Amino acid sequence: MENHKKVHVGLIFGGNSSEHDVSKRSAHNIFDAMDKDKYDVSLFLVTKDGYFLGTKASTRVFDGEPEDDVARQEIAKLDKANPLAPVLNLGEDANIDVFFPIIHGNLGEDGTIQGLLRLLGKPYVGSGVLGSAMSFDKDITKKILKLAGVATTRYELLTPLTVERYSYQSLSEELGSTLFVKPANQGSSVGIHKVENAEEYSEAIRDAFRYDSKVLAEEAIEGPEELEISVLGNNHPIASKVGAIKVPATDAFYTYDNKFVDASQVKFDVPVDISEDLAQKLTKMALDSYRALGLKGMARIDFLVSQAETPYVSEVNTLPGFTNISLYPQLFAASGISYSDLIDRLILLANEEHERQSKILYDFKPLPPKDQNVNN
Repeated sequence: MENHKKVHVGLIFGGNSSEHDVSKRSAHNIFDAMDKDKYDVSLFLVTKDGYFLGTKASTRVFDGEPEDDVARQEIAKLDKANPLAPVLNLGEDANIDVFFPIIHGNLGEDGTIQGLLRLLGKPYVGSGVLGSAMSFDKDITKKILKLAGVATTRYELLTPLTVERYSYQSLSEELGSTLFVKPANQGSSVGIHKVENAEEYSEAIRDAFRYDSKVLAEEAIEGPEELEISVLGNNHPIASKVGAIKVPATDAFYTYDNKFVDASQVKFDVPVDISEDLAQKLTKMALDSYRALGLKGMARIDFLVSQAETPYVSEVNTLPGFTNISLYPQLFAASGISYSDLIDRLILLANEEHERQSKILYDFKPLPPKDQNVNN
């Protein structure tokens, strides 16, 4: 029987965002789904303080030891005077073939870790620096999608320098009496508030600015249905079937707790029963968004659909959750791609994109100067 070398995958998880624990759950699911006959897996936990732990220490946490205790012990061994101390343990396994970052939120989805891995010259799963950064910033996402002709909800951008220009009254006159206030750079519904009066608006603004210096005040869609599509691929992406999220009537929207703490009251329709016309519109919008933002590997595109069946792109998630209740893998499972097959495809796509970039960077040869004496 022919022996094949296993692919050595570096699974990076954790991070110093509010989605740290979500990332750990995603990493567990990915690790369990990976075919160990195909892959050797090294674990790299990024602590809440932003330090990479080596494989042995990360495995201890993975196996149930208290993270804070392990992190304290390992960070104490590092030379804090070394500016590279936070990332030194990433070199513990030098023979990594491909990295799989599954850090949600800040520093994971915003292009930061993608820049680090590109500097290391290693393939990695997911979008590059620019696509990640644009998609994580809700303000930039909306601007790019508007240029691409993809419908999104109307909003005003608030910053510490401009927030005094906007009152609840002025915004409600422009966008409607119900508003959603949200940080521009944050995920998993953290810092998002539904507001319907001036007092709620003031409190929402105060909280949202805790997470980012850019805050969106966004119009609400009347009685929206929350639909989602998963996308997979590089230059020729494919879209999953459409799924729906039904949140409890007592909740204004799909909250962090709905997503990751207690989903017992949330109903997932995968795939959802909608008209073929609407499904086609959503699929086109998802793929148009993916291409406009220059995304690679994977993304989950979230939609709000009005009672009149008018769809709007709500968010673009470049490193969607892989927990046991996450819709990204569920949607592809309903579309005929199993969890383990999804992992295989993502790793192949990472290598494909790395090879493409390497050719551009290292094989590029400029055209010779044009000979002005030659008649064309």
